[in-house]
Amino acid sequence: MSSGWIRRFHPAPEAGTRLVCFPHAGGSATFYFPVSRAVSPGVDVLAVQYPGRQDRLNEPCVDDIPTLADRITEELVGWADRPLTLFGHSMGATIAFEVARRLEARGIVPLGLFASGRRAPSSHRDERVHLRDDDGLVRELQRLSGTDAEVLADEAILRMVLPAMRSDYRAVETYRYTAGPPLNCPVTALTADDDPLVDVAEAEAWAQHTVAPFRIRVFTGGHFFVTAHAESVMREITGHIEAATTPR
Repeated sequence: MSSGWIRRFHPAPEAGTRLVCFPHAGGSATFYFPVSRAVSPGVDVLAVQYPGRQDRLNEPCVDDIPTLADRITEELVGWADRPLTLFGHSMGATIAFEVARRLEARGIVPLGLFASGRRAPSSHRDERVHLRDDDGLVRELQRLSGTDAEVLADEAILRMVLPAMRSDYRAVETYRYTAGPPLNCPVTALTADDDPLVDVAEAEAWAQHTVAPFRIRVFTGGHFFVTAHAESVMREITGHIEAATTPR
């Protein structure tokens, strides 16, 4: 099964479940290559590739969350022959949530949703980074420390990635939660104690978006705590999948 939207770095055809990973703003599928390498072949990892970056550089970016969620859901339906667990960081968490809603509307209930580094959909902040000039956007990226310093220092690379980053910021900053039924799948919120974009109360508000069990885990660090705590984050995910798929 081949798709411009899905990358499968370490195919695991014998795995009983699949983990779908959604990148942050400006991010790409390769951000999750280490995750795929670490959990395969026990879990089949699918990494979402948004348009406008890497091998999709020449495709127009999609700058609104509902459209992204619609298109990704259409792709994932074909992969739902096995239980799906969704993981998204930052903007990816919001997209993963909207995809989960759409999957459940089709009768496909995920094993769980992991929302990392993102406040709950119903928690709104008035942010306008996407309206800044290029220098202002770069300063924001430096503040969050989510982009490799070599990328920020290389003007040629920066010019290539800034359009996708701006489009993603526009998508997430103009997103407005539309009230609807809560999810039927468990939700785990992963956050950090020094994240300028999310406080613990905003992360705890994810509990309002599911009727299934909710859990929150607070790590040390800033917005990209997932890099420093990669092993712990992966244990959270694989532990949940194992518990959810072990017969009782």
